[in-house]
Amino acid sequence: MLTKSEEEILDLLWTENKPMTSSDIVNLSVNRTWKKSYIHLLINSMLKKEVIKIDGFVKTTKNYARTFVPVLTREEYIIKQFTESADFNKGSKADLFAALIDETDDPKIIDELEKILQRKKEELKH
Repeated sequence: MLTKSEEEILDLLWTENKPMTSSDIVNLSVNRTWKKSYIHLLINSMLKKEVIKIDGFVKTTKNYARTFVPVLTREEYIIKQFTESADFNKGSKADLFAALIDETDDPKIIDELEKILQRKKEELKH
């Protein structure tokens, strides 16, 4: 999947919730001392892994810079990590859902989950 540095970039993109240039990422990564050449390697790797995409371009002082956004939500990424692990088998999905539901103590969330399940059942019928 992703390296620790790539995950940190993805987390920053989720947190900021806006398209960002590589310079934005470097400037907002205060705990990191990434050099421009390294950030470009990380971004190119993430583009190749299809976890981020180019959203557009913004004018900088002399040039244009690409802006990036995540392809997956935080939740989709977590599920992808789980389902692509070597220990996962298709039969584990029901156990995963059951464990998540067991952690839920809000009746409104249970109601929403029931609606989502019903909508998915209808979708699969067609």
